Amino acid sequence: MSATPVPLADIVAYLDQYLRIRDIPDDGNAHNGLQVENRGVVGRVVAAVDASLATIEGLGAPAPSTAAPALLLVHHGLFWDGTQPVTGRRYRRLRALLERDAALYAAHIPLDLHPEVGNNAGLARLLALEEQRPFGQHKGVLIGVAGRAPALLRDRGALAARLAEVVGIVAPEVRLIPGGPAVVSTIGVITGGAGSAILQAREAGCDTFVTGEGAAHTYFDAMEFGVNVLYAGHYATETIGVRLLAEHLATRFGLPWEFHDHPTGM
Repeated sequence: MSATPVPLADIVAYLDQYLRIRDIPDDGNAHNGLQVENRGVVGRVVAAVDASLATIEGLGAPAPSTAAPALLLVHHGLFWDGTQPVTGRRYRRLRALLERDAALYAAHIPLDLHPEVGNNAGLARLLALEEQRPFGQHKGVLIGVAGRAPALLRDRGALAARLAEVVGIVAPEVRLIPGGPAVVSTIGVITGGAGSAILQAREAGCDTFVTGEGAAHTYFDAMEFGVNVLYAGHYATETIGVRLLAEHLATRFGLPWEFHDHPTGM
């Protein structure tokens, strides 16, 4: 039995308030919130990291007018390349959305830092960090989560293996830069491309920092600042928040939800 369609406006109003979309600063091209509307109803929720063409086409064949369409929740929306003519891939993505009558909602930093469904809070819970606290400034707001390592993850190798498990990748793909102590004490978490925050992690009392990726020079940052750094992939570390948000939203509005996985290997 299919779910009763829910007005798109009701879901958007809830998300805007729940994620504090208008209050949290972000990159100018993030355009957090509703990016593409549809004919006004939602019958299912689909979570994905990126609003890529593969993601949109993965919603299924263009929907008939009687079908209740999807709300696509993403972390990275349509407009990261700035203001562009509606040609080429921008046209193809928009056409695919409109053909499927799919609405698109994006949440970048507001999802990263959310205390319940955020990427950072979610990964910190999966790693069972103790005595959790916020750290890491981004545009004037605290974005990361730090906490004491649980007993089973105080070995750097064990932490790398567990990190790989919870983000769903093969363990050797977690890159460990062993700049800190072999016995881990305090771990900081900022998902995505937060390699530039290694010093902030050290200043927050973390001897170990977990993120997705960083520039080449961050190897020396880790070694010279005395911090273990674990890179588990930008994409992989940011699958957490959209899943949690979709599950939360589906429960609240009585809708089915699913996650569409399109890993980048980065």
